[in-house]
Amino acid sequence: METTRRRIIKSGSITSLAISAPTILKAQNTPEQIKIGVIGCGGRGSGALAQALSADPNVILWAVGDAFQSGINNALRVGAQKSYSSRMQAPKERQFLGLDSYKGVLASGVDLVLLCSPPHFRPQHLRATVEAGKHAFVEKPMAVDMPGIRSILESAKIAKAKNCAIQHGFCWRFHPGTREAYQKVLAGELGEVRSVYGTYMLNPVAPLAKGVRKPENMGDVEFQLRHWHNFEWLNASPLVEQCIHTVDKVSWAMNDLTPIAAIANGGRAHRDDQSNLFDHYNVAYEYPNGVIAHVGQRQMNGTHSEVTDRVYCENGSMYAPGRCSIKDRHGKTIWRSRPKNGEETNMYQVCHNELFAALRAGKIINTGEYMAKSTALGLLGREAAHTGKRITWESYFKNEDDYAPDDIQFGDSFPVAPIPVPGKKRPLTKPQRA
Repeated sequence: METTRRRIIKSGSITSLAISAPTILKAQNTPEQIKIGVIGCGGRGSGALAQALSADPNVILWAVGDAFQSGINNALRVGAQKSYSSRMQAPKERQFLGLDSYKGVLASGVDLVLLCSPPHFRPQHLRATVEAGKHAFVEKPMAVDMPGIRSILESAKIAKAKNCAIQHGFCWRFHPGTREAYQKVLAGELGEVRSVYGTYMLNPVAPLAKGVRKPENMGDVEFQLRHWHNFEWLNASPLVEQCIHTVDKVSWAMNDLTPIAAIANGGRAHRDDQSNLFDHYNVAYEYPNGVIAHVGQRQMNGTHSEVTDRVYCENGSMYAPGRCSIKDRHGKTIWRSRPKNGEETNMYQVCHNELFAALRAGKIINTGEYMAKSTALGLLGREAAHTGKRITWESYFKNEDDYAPDDIQFGDSFPVAPIPVPGKKRPLTKPQRA
C-alpha cells in the first residue's frame, strides 16, 4: 500500500513524461469522428456522456469503465434514451470493470475521456489521462486532499506540454445568465466587492439508510465505494463535493483571487449513521482589503432550502445563480438576466459544446490550474471547520495528509476515519491488505 499521489509527483518530471508520443487530437487534423471514453458512469458520468454526444454529431462512445457493472449499464442506456444508438460503439471488449478499469479505457484508442468517478480517484485518473496524451473533461471536485490538488496542478502542466485539453465541471460558470451577472460584477459596474455570502442548503445526498450494514462477504472498500457520498476519503465532505459550486462562485466573485485564510465551524446535528461526514458548515474566507466571503452549507431534512449567491458591492448587490438580478443600494431591482433567443441555457450542455467546438477550431482549453485552486478553496474551508483553527492558504497548500493510496483494492480492510472534533487532532485511518 505504498503508492501515493505525493510519491508520483516527487518521482516524475514534466520533461520526462512529455517525451512519450501522445495520441491526441491535433487541432489542424481533428478526425471526423472523436472517440470518447467514460470513466465512472454514475449520474454525472452518464449525464456528461449524453452532453458530449449532443455537443458534436461525430462524437462516438468508444469505451466505458466503472468499478461496478451497474455503472457500465448506466452508460449503455444513454443511447436508448437519447437515440444515439448508431454512435454507441462500446462493445463488450471495450467495457472495462473494476478499480483499474480506467487503464483499459485509456488503452482502447479513445481521443477524449470523461472523468466522473468519485473524487478520490480524480488525480490518479487525470494523471494517467494526460500521460496517455488524451483530452479530458474533469468533473468536480478535483481531489479530496492537498496531495491530490498538487497532483492535479502537475497534470495540468503535463497536459499543456502535450497539447491536451482539460475542461472542468464547475457547471455554473457555463450558465449564460449567471455568466452575465458575474461579468457585470467583475467589470466593476457595481464598484468594488465588499462581501459575499453564498449558500448551498438542501437535503442529504444518498445518505446511508438506518440499519444498513456492510455484508459479511464484502470488503470495506467495496462497501464504502458503493455508498461513496457518505465517506470523506471518497467524496471530500458535503462542503467540497456538493457545495463546491458555491465555493467556486465565491472565488469567481473575487476574480479567482487567492484568499488569505479561512475560519469555519461545522458539525453533525442530524446525522446518526455510520458515515463520518459533517452535515453543516459555515466558512468565512478572508481576502485582501478586508473582504470576507461567507459560505453556508447544510444537508438536513426539514430545514430551509436555498442555493443563492449574494455579492455585495459599493453601489449595489448581485443575486445568482440562474435567474440573476442586480439591486441598487436602496434595494430596487435594476437588472434581471433573461435568456436570449436561440441561446443554449443548459449549463451542462454549454460546457461540452464549448469543449468540442474548441477542439474542432484548433483551440486547446486547459482549466487545470483554476479547477484545482477552486477545489483547494473548499478543502481549506473543510479543514478550518474540522480543526477549529484559522488556517492560512499558504500553510494549507503544503498539507501532506493523504486520505487514501491510489492502489486501493476492494478487499482491503479500511476502518472508517473518526468524525472530526474541532480542537482535537483526528487520526486518519489507512487501508490494510490481507
